[in-house]
Amino acid sequence: MYSQIRQAIADIEWPPGSGSFTIRKQSGKKRGEGSGVKPIKDACMAKLQGFGWDLETTLDIATFTRPGPIDATCYVKSKEKYFALEWETGNISSSHRAVNKMAVGLLKEILIGGVLILPTRELYQYLTDRIGNFRELAPYFPMWKALNIKEGFLAIIAVEHDHASTDVPRIGKGTNGRAMG
Repeated sequence: MYSQIRQAIADIEWPPGSGSFTIRKQSGKKRGEGSGVKPIKDACMAKLQGFGWDLETTLDIATFTRPGPIDATCYVKSKEKYFALEWETGNISSSHRAVNKMAVGLLKEILIGGVLILPTRELYQYLTDRIGNFRELAPYFPMWKALNIKEGFLAIIAVEHDHASTDVPRIGKGTNGRAMG
């Protein structure tokens, strides 16, 4: 699974067909500037789906009401559990919720593993303002490491661009929250 995740990340290209990931060198702080995150996530999800992963899987892990979906899951038959993957498109609070949801899934033995993918601080500056990022989440790693997980693992993967340039178009943004513009 880890090799599939790495491949799905490595295959993300911008502009499409370029063979690398070049982000538009433009701050994401102002409305109408910077690049969106969802198209980057969607490219990874499409690759994982091609590997046989399920997208938008609803698992009752940590809710009292209807659970929200997990971006991608892979069922591990030998363990009769799911491996979960989330790609951060929201703010740092959303990042905490995603990691905590997977941590609870591991503690309840619903999941065999969980991975959160989010940008480095270097990529963050060119994306939608206030997107969750690795540097802001890192101070909480000791808490998650201290969990008494019987089997499985929890990981956070930071992604970064190959290049930054004003010669490429910006990646389109969604229409929710701070992504407007």
